[in-house]
Amino acid sequence: MNDWTVTQINPNVHRLEFADVRDGWEQYVLLTGDRHHDSPKADQKLEKQHLDLALERNAPIIDIGDLFDAMQGREDGRRNKEESRPEHAEKENYFDLLVDSAESFFAPYAHLFAVLGIGNHEASVSKYSGTDMTYRLARRLRESWSGEWPYRGGYGGWLKLRFMLHNSKMQNMDLKYFHGSGGGGPVTKGVIQTNRRAVVYPNADIILSGHIHEGWIIVGATQETINSQGTLGMRNQLHICVPSYKNDYGDGSTGWAVERGMPPKPLGCAWLKLYYDRGQVRTQAFLDLG
Repeated sequence: MNDWTVTQINPNVHRLEFADVRDGWEQYVLLTGDRHHDSPKADQKLEKQHLDLALERNAPIIDIGDLFDAMQGREDGRRNKEESRPEHAEKENYFDLLVDSAESFFAPYAHLFAVLGIGNHEASVSKYSGTDMTYRLARRLRESWSGEWPYRGGYGGWLKLRFMLHNSKMQNMDLKYFHGSGGGGPVTKGVIQTNRRAVVYPNADIILSGHIHEGWIIVGATQETINSQGTLGMRNQLHICVPSYKNDYGDGSTGWAVERGMPPKPLGCAWLKLYYDRGQVRTQAFLDLG
């Protein structure tokens, strides 16, 4: 049974609440994006390895979109039969089969998925084919364990973390997620966006993004703070870019990524470790790569 709960505040704002936080408490959160689960290039073995670890840790999962690759629809100019798994290839009910396969794969972990965001691949399917695959999967996973979550989030949204300290005091953290945009840049790897996002989302304690298939964790600009009593302080804003599970580079011989001179990209996820220390909940983030 989970010792955390998820509630929806607005369509793209959710609360993840942890009860009875006290000395010795720690909790992991699995952060993922760009699974491209139905692509033949997706490392489903690595996906399962991390999901099994989340199950062992009772870790809520935040996924920020492009869980589906979904590029083999009739209206998709990127359509290529070699980019489809055999069980989905040339089938009339292609999108239905993708949802069915995802439900089967993720059902054992359904109670761990807190929020499923959307990425550009799901947004494209909604725009051109009129079906919201993220909503459908979230509903299927809720039904599989008769729970209230996962919720379908947005391309961008907020996750409000609430901690009940010793069942008497409350601490809050705000996590801003945004699927991502642009190509990341061969040199900067998208890190330059941290300064821009710090300006746009000054109230976020953590900013989570993906899309560019890079993996990094940056402590952004240190910010001066002031509370309602006029007490001054400082905080560090944490920026996390989650990698993908899709290996576009392959063996480096041919393919879309190779032909464009793109380097190999990291595969895996990120973990957020929450722990109670010196009277408050603190954070530590790290990558888990294949």
